[in-house]
Amino acid sequence: MRIAMIGTGYVGLVSGVCFSDFGHDVICIDKATQKIAMLEAGEIPIYEPGLDALVAKNVAAGRLSFTTEIAEAVATADAVFIAVGTPTRRGDGHADLTYVFAAAEEIAQYLQGYTVVVTKSTVPVGTNRRVAEVVAKANPEADFDVASNPEFLREGAAIDDFMRPDRVVVGAETERSQSVMGDIYRPLFLRDFPIVYTDLESAEMIKYAANAFLATKITFINEIAALCEKVGADVKSVAKGIGLDGRIGNKFLHAGPGYGGSCFPKDTSALARIGQEHAIPMQITETVITVNEQIKNRMIDKIREQCGGSVNGKTIAVLGVTFKPDTDDMRDAPSLTIVPNLIGRGATVQVADPQGRREGEELLPGVVWAEDAYGAAQDADAVVLLTEWNEFRALDLPRLVTVMRGKSFVDLRNVYSKEDVLEGGFTSYTGVGR
Repeated sequence: MRIAMIGTGYVGLVSGVCFSDFGHDVICIDKATQKIAMLEAGEIPIYEPGLDALVAKNVAAGRLSFTTEIAEAVATADAVFIAVGTPTRRGDGHADLTYVFAAAEEIAQYLQGYTVVVTKSTVPVGTNRRVAEVVAKANPEADFDVASNPEFLREGAAIDDFMRPDRVVVGAETERSQSVMGDIYRPLFLRDFPIVYTDLESAEMIKYAANAFLATKITFINEIAALCEKVGADVKSVAKGIGLDGRIGNKFLHAGPGYGGSCFPKDTSALARIGQEHAIPMQITETVITVNEQIKNRMIDKIREQCGGSVNGKTIAVLGVTFKPDTDDMRDAPSLTIVPNLIGRGATVQVADPQGRREGEELLPGVVWAEDAYGAAQDADAVVLLTEWNEFRALDLPRLVTVMRGKSFVDLRNVYSKEDVLEGGFTSYTGVGR
């Protein structure tokens, strides 16, 4: 199959590269000339484990290329995927579809022969039908169908998620479009991965419902963690006990500083807005959004308590600022709330993160960057484990405490036990829900 991928952000780049590894001919298109130049030079503009090797492999095989020119790529494509950004719109919380409709209008000009226009971006219910209207208006002679194909990629594990998915969701309402999408995903179908065919609206809703449910699960265990602290229970034991119930499952039951990233904050906000527009308030989702913000503030209180009630004049070492490990993504990371608050209260914040500095230098002005955890902990009054990178899971605790001024350890990911931290030389430890 010949595929044109519009947009080389996280979703577009990962999807395009993986499609090429299926054996399809893929052209990834972006108007950002610098990004395309980087990709053509073999440099990857995002951090995703294994992506650089997969790009090199498929470029060398002649199946993957990058360009800023849309015309020829679209004209020769069997399917054109729209994978542009849909950020939260300022003022109303809805998804901004400006880039989606602009891409659809531009695509329409160059369509030749039957083509499936596939929306890969996360979009509100009804968007794909509007995309069809945009394309038809811009090119009344176009022979095309629109399909919805939402992504379910976890940053840090995106390639594995694409190659071994729990399911592939395809909103396609004609036999021709289903046939094209079936050919594109044939390598997964042959290996018995589930492919769910449905109507456009259901495909759009599946994406929002899935992310809202996962965000709810995270927020639920974080609320339980707060209660555990008051009644003397351990949230890790509670999570294990309820997670063994097959109806609940053990994933997304890890207490921490709240969810962040490129999907959950944006998609919960959009779902809440969709509900409001249709007079069906998404009350659970709206509450999840509110509670998630409160959780971040609870983490700030934990740090202050470990510093004697105030961080003014204190030095705080923060380990990890990306919203999760194995990514350089800082979007809506808890660190963007916690770190500025500490600085605003008079603290000096020293940070270490394996991949976060590139974005973090701009997003977290005023912090001191260190090469590793031990550099960040130099003369610190307290150390805060905020993102559970592997290198922070196996710290030399006696070495860490030796370079510090104070001896407080704040574990916002429950990586360590209190016993291990105290045996390592610290005098105080606090986790989440313990």
